[in-house]
Amino acid sequence: MITSNGRKIQEQILALLGSANYRPLNKSELAKALGRKSGVRMGLSQVLRDLERSGEIARIRKNRYVLPPAADLIAGKLHIHQAGYGFLISEKPGESDIFIAAENTGTAMHGDRVVARISRDEPDRRIKGRREGRVIRILERAHDTIVGTLQRSRNFYYVVPDDPRIVHDVYVGQVSNSPLATSKVAPQVGDKVVVRLEVWESRHVNPEGEIIEVLGPASAPGIDMLSIIRKYHLPTEFPRDVLDQAKGIPETVDARQFEGREDLRGEFIVTIDPDDARDFDDAIQVEKTGSGWRLGVHIADVAAYVEPDSPLDREARRRGNSVYLPDRVIPMLPERLSNGVCSLKPAVDRLTHSVFIHFDKRGSAKSARFTRSVIRSAHRLTYKQAYAILTAPSADQLGERLHLAWELAAVIRKRRFEHGALDLDFPEVKVSVDKDGRPVKLERVENDESHQLIEEFMLVANEAVAGELKKRAIPTIYRIHENPDPEKLAEYREFALGFNYHVGDLTHRAELQRLLASFRGKPEEQALKVALLKSLKRARYSPQPLGHYGLAKANYLHFTSPIRRYADLVVHRALGKASAPSAPNGPPRPRDPYQKRELSPDMAEIASIAEHVSTTERIAAEAEIDAIQMKKLEFFQRQLDERKPQIFRASIVDVRNYGLLVELPDALVTGLIHVSSLMDDFYVFEPARRQLIGRRSRNRFSVGDELSVFVVRVDPFKRQVDFTIALASEASKKPRRIRGQSRIAPRGQ
Repeated sequence: MITSNGRKIQEQILALLGSANYRPLNKSELAKALGRKSGVRMGLSQVLRDLERSGEIARIRKNRYVLPPAADLIAGKLHIHQAGYGFLISEKPGESDIFIAAENTGTAMHGDRVVARISRDEPDRRIKGRREGRVIRILERAHDTIVGTLQRSRNFYYVVPDDPRIVHDVYVGQVSNSPLATSKVAPQVGDKVVVRLEVWESRHVNPEGEIIEVLGPASAPGIDMLSIIRKYHLPTEFPRDVLDQAKGIPETVDARQFEGREDLRGEFIVTIDPDDARDFDDAIQVEKTGSGWRLGVHIADVAAYVEPDSPLDREARRRGNSVYLPDRVIPMLPERLSNGVCSLKPAVDRLTHSVFIHFDKRGSAKSARFTRSVIRSAHRLTYKQAYAILTAPSADQLGERLHLAWELAAVIRKRRFEHGALDLDFPEVKVSVDKDGRPVKLERVENDESHQLIEEFMLVANEAVAGELKKRAIPTIYRIHENPDPEKLAEYREFALGFNYHVGDLTHRAELQRLLASFRGKPEEQALKVALLKSLKRARYSPQPLGHYGLAKANYLHFTSPIRRYADLVVHRALGKASAPSAPNGPPRPRDPYQKRELSPDMAEIASIAEHVSTTERIAAEAEIDAIQMKKLEFFQRQLDERKPQIFRASIVDVRNYGLLVELPDALVTGLIHVSSLMDDFYVFEPARRQLIGRRSRNRFSVGDELSVFVVRVDPFKRQVDFTIALASEASKKPRRIRGQSRIAPRGQ
């Protein structure tokens, strides 16, 4: 950690290098200018290393230091495409990305923090005005290990990385020389292995490394998910002190913990979650009032059990969030809490933090009240059960309450989009696996009314808590989504124009909403939405309430999932300081028995936590996407192996000179029908209309056409699937639709 004196020296160095009489300075010149004696030069060396590592200064020839812009240098994270080229994402807000050609990446790998020099020549190589650069220094490696498959050439062994963005195979020499060679788990060709990378200094040779762990044969059950866990450095076990502390927490709620809490056990409260959910951290109730509605959102009071700076808290903070893989959950908290006393199971007493919001008949929130409470859930519903109730006439109290809840949610949802929220929801596909972890079913999950109901209520609860904490100036972690860069929106506009859509100025929110509505339900919707998301900034956590662009909310945070997100736990602790008495005009709320200490984090600590959980969230999302993609590929590969390919409906989403890019809407898989597989004619590409046209038959393939297809090839390394068009006799068999209704709701964006 940098001391206040060290930070002061950093500021002085930055001021010197940025002064009007600027010139590059070496360490001796800096020491002299700072008035530092030679006896304390060692401290200056550390400060210079820290500044260089952070990218705030750069070292050039003759070990002189400059501010990066003065030497056309820029620091940031390198994102490599599997084709070899990459983009440097600047660490400075407002800076545009830098294109890095494959030959200019040097020995940098995907995810590395690097310094690049901006090229002032070769303007013809720029991509639509985007600046181009060359990596000149690696500040920090993203990974010291990689996961891949062991292969062998005639003279040596090498590992093919699982991540296609790591474009170089890793040379591991002779496996017989490996420390694992004499063990019972000696690596064999075809095994998934973990390799520790050695220093890589020349792009003219492949990187080298040493096998440090053998996961097992790549085709063996469970090895694929184990490789994901190792690839993203996910924890597999809780430390002993964490488990010991969790074991000391009672499995039931003690009556003494009710003191000072609002007793809501007589209220009609329900939970609605996915079919296979194991932890339930949010519950709802809706009542009609003379002026509108009263919404109650009740969230598991995890803060009542996880004491600040305890072993449980430190481990939860380190993990940042739970990770959901197809065959397992890697939880943020031990199961005794996440699936036990913190889970809002029906017919048992649970401690909660409640938000009560009053809405008028137009769906406008008029007031909000916050309190610690105790509830007893009346029903545990799955999304499918809730959807069935919502689509049928009310038959009992449960049906009446759910229909009333949807009545409110529909009004709130309509009002939200009228105020500028963007419809960026994506359908998802749930992968069901057997006991060995093999994929047996792909189930498309729709964002139906049952999901929308919960989503809207979680959004308004998050917004209400954010407004309360901001009003009281209590430090906490906000969820922010900053305004997009106009340059990125302009690039996206060009992309959308290529699909023959009328596109106006996308810096106007209304025009962006209109465009989203225009391609809703079209075959190219997924491609256009994904491209739009890439044009927008990534939502993240921040100590400052900078607003949420996608949701069109000025104040927003995450409050509704403290079992699986550490940011929410921080918010709960902050709200505990702002909550009103447990009952209207009631006595002050005493401290909970398990809340022995109340440590108030300062803004510096809040900022540090926000940055950390933003990183863990990004890692978790990448791991989950990677795992689902891997299981989809395995699902299609098994069809090939069993020689029983199923016929699926597909839509053409793009046409290229080499074939048709198609998407299977029921599986959310994109693949290629190569032009060589179109055997009935010789097809010519017409770029103006983006069509393939048969020279003899004049048969045309265009964007939006629906086809029946089956899989013919799977490339697990490139993560690609090739399809071919089913013959008429095969297509007459009705294409198999993957059915399903539920989707894991975003529960708060």
